[in-house]
Amino acid sequence: MTSQTIEGAAAPARLLVIQNDPTDPVGLLGTWWDEHGIGYDVVRADLGEPVPRELPAGYHGVVLLGGEMAAWEDERAPWLPDERALILSSVESSAPLLGVCLGGQLMTLAAGGVVDRAPVAEVGIYEIDLLPEAQGDPLFSVLPQGIPVAQYHQDAMLEVPEGAVVLASTPTCPVQAYRLGRSAWAIQFHPEVDAEILASWFPDDPEPVEKAGASVEKVMQDVVDREQEMLDGWRPFAVAFAEVVRASAGSPRP
Repeated sequence: MTSQTIEGAAAPARLLVIQNDPTDPVGLLGTWWDEHGIGYDVVRADLGEPVPRELPAGYHGVVLLGGEMAAWEDERAPWLPDERALILSSVESSAPLLGVCLGGQLMTLAAGGVVDRAPVAEVGIYEIDLLPEAQGDPLFSVLPQGIPVAQYHQDAMLEVPEGAVVLASTPTCPVQAYRLGRSAWAIQFHPEVDAEILASWFPDDPEPVEKAGASVEKVMQDVVDREQEMLDGWRPFAVAFAEVVRASAGSPRP
């Protein structure tokens, strides 16, 4: 497990981050949480580090990152049952949770929703349509309509768990994000990636690229062209999640 903490930070709020794939680290989200005084530890499940089935003491939220495997491919990733158990226990205890792409799909399966191959794969920079329900959401209310974000998936959350509130969509993927309960969010997209991380996925996992009919050159140019817009838009999202975690920890801002 690797750790990251702001030196001298006053707040004890801390996240447990589950990394499912060597090419999908916490990335920009970690940078923004560092800036906001939120510490985090990364469990490298992809390297065999054990995933706890319940949130250990001393942590105040969970983040589940993406990965090449499908959410149901336990034979490829034998830690996934433990990750789904961690999700359920976190949702039941109302611990803040953010599931990113595969992480969101795992949350969907764990809570009784449906995940399967997407009718249309999404690869590249897509603009997110915020639904009316996003206006009152702690995270999505800080986002501008049509904010661009990186997508890289051939699976999708087709049916959300009972009681979930869908917050965002695209024309090709109706469930881009939802909230379950007060403080658990599943998102289909990747606010954590920069150009370097995204570029590493094309040779590592080419199948979604082929299914989406995407051009690597066009995707990377879009990343360059809209990089600042994405940084400016998604930093407040990361900060908003940090504030939910801080409130859960009962700790003041640094």
